[in-house]
Amino acid sequence: MRRAGVVVMAMWLVAGCASGPRFQTEGVATGLTPREASTRGADIGGSRVLWGGVIVASTNEENTTRLEVLGYPLGGNQDPETDRSPSGRFLVIEEGYLETADYAPGRRITVVGPITELREGRIGQSPYTYPLVNPERMHLWPRDTARRTSEPRVHFGVGVIFGR
Repeated sequence: MRRAGVVVMAMWLVAGCASGPRFQTEGVATGLTPREASTRGADIGGSRVLWGGVIVASTNEENTTRLEVLGYPLGGNQDPETDRSPSGRFLVIEEGYLETADYAPGRRITVVGPITELREGRIGQSPYTYPLVNPERMHLWPRDTARRTSEPRVHFGVGVIFGR
């Protein structure tokens, strides 16, 4: 009976660690950030990147969906670590239709694919150069996923309740 409890606990812990997809990093320019890509110019064209961040805007166009993403460094699960400093903005153009209610501002996303071009745009009144990623694969992170921190998720203590 005790062994069954240990097995169930081990399975639960393993399931908790598998919280997202694993993107292949072979051939990925791991040191290239969106900010660096926007300043380096044409020499970055074709560079394959693995970037993630928070969707700032999503727009359905005639045959594509355009996502503007504020990039963040990726964590161990390849999820954007929004508690760290942003690494610049980038665009994702997906062929076909994506539901903008799902791909809404504030949602976290991870994308892998080549940079196909740099596009001029604006953030408010300021000009900005966006690297454009042609997504080979994307993962939209669940809305209710709790962010992992360095703090333990289990707390022990003694409580006393007084009542009438």
